[in-house]
Amino acid sequence: MDDREQAFDLEAPPQPEHEEKPTYDVPRAIEAVLMVADEPLSLVTLATAVGAPVAAVRQAIDGLVADFDGQTGGPVRGFELREVGGGWRLYVRSQYDKLVSDFVNEQSPAKLSQAALETLAVIAYRQPITRGAIASIRAVNVDSVVRTLLSRGLITELFTDAETGAINYGTTDLLLQQLGINAIEELPLISPLLADGTEGFDGDVR
Repeated sequence: MDDREQAFDLEAPPQPEHEEKPTYDVPRAIEAVLMVADEPLSLVTLATAVGAPVAAVRQAIDGLVADFDGQTGGPVRGFELREVGGGWRLYVRSQYDKLVSDFVNEQSPAKLSQAALETLAVIAYRQPITRGAIASIRAVNVDSVVRTLLSRGLITELFTDAETGAINYGTTDLLLQQLGINAIEELPLISPLLADGTEGFDGDVR
């Protein structure tokens, strides 16, 4: 090697080291992701999140369902893993719905924020409506507000779109009771309050 070749080698920038992605225990990793998921997650989405093959995720999901349901020798958990609209999500087990609802209502302040009131109005007048559609109308992220309204029992998950997996929300009887009306059709007209009578709404609005 001559002097020019040696100088070239010395000046060459060091090659970046390949950074290996951490490996996780697949079932526990799936649990962690599902704990913070606001929407049902497909097997492909979970596989991408935890860095595991879809087949391994499918097997892990089956194991978690059996574990949470007490089929593996352990206790039946207070929550369960359900497949909804082609995805998976953790839910409170049905027999504890009222208990959890009462607890949340007791712990939460009675007054709703302005953001919650605005989101609730959109859902009331546009139901059934998805979280994405609500966010589009309000032009802000509504994830935390929707969770608040769900925890208060003012809205509920009506159904999941079979094609997109998006959850459609609607109001509950508790909201009618709070408003002192018997049906959602008794809500006052909203058209006069909008700039052109239709802003943010499609078709006929009250």
